[in-house]
Amino acid sequence: MELTELKYTCLKYGTCCHEIIGSKKRIPIYPKEANILIEIAKKKGIAFKIIEDLVFPDILNKKILVVTYKIRLDNETQGCPFYDKKNGCTVQEIKPLACKAYPLALKQVDAFNFEISIDPLCNYVIRYYDFLKNTDFDDIKEIFRDEYPKALEHLEKNKKIMLKIKKLEYKNKIEISRQIMLEDFNKYLKEWEREEITTN
Repeated sequence: MELTELKYTCLKYGTCCHEIIGSKKRIPIYPKEANILIEIAKKKGIAFKIIEDLVFPDILNKKILVVTYKIRLDNETQGCPFYDKKNGCTVQEIKPLACKAYPLALKQVDAFNFEISIDPLCNYVIRYYDFLKNTDFDDIKEIFRDEYPKALEHLEKNKKIMLKIKKLEYKNKIEISRQIMLEDFNKYLKEWEREEITTN
């Protein structure tokens, strides 16, 4: 098989929707996505839990700024509660950007910067790893033709939120500590109010 013949097709193993032993699987969701999924879970009687994912301590206002949440996968099935063994994703039309982009994901470079990467745990990626390991960015766009635009949208949304945080900081409306002791950070997480940072 030639690299030019590769076109991503989901193999429907559900790896993206389940906890993998030894990995730090995360399905990041933005606050608006979280609210939609919470409402659907209530209507369907599904036990849906999220926890904070990407957060920044605003030491000026004594608040935790929440950028994303992540779906808790520590349930009975060790997976997303919206995943069905027979049918796959039960919220296909409104699933989060991170899910629509998979197996492309955002990899954190530093506190404020992310880049698009490929999840090595995806069964398709494992199957075609020898072809994919040396691909350039243009090939990735072609192989993951449907997923790449969603990954780009995910990245752009993330960049807008980071820019919003930096602007708020520049205007002295918030102050993000660049160096913080873990003990202090854990204390802030317990004691401070939350504020979700969103963008259109």
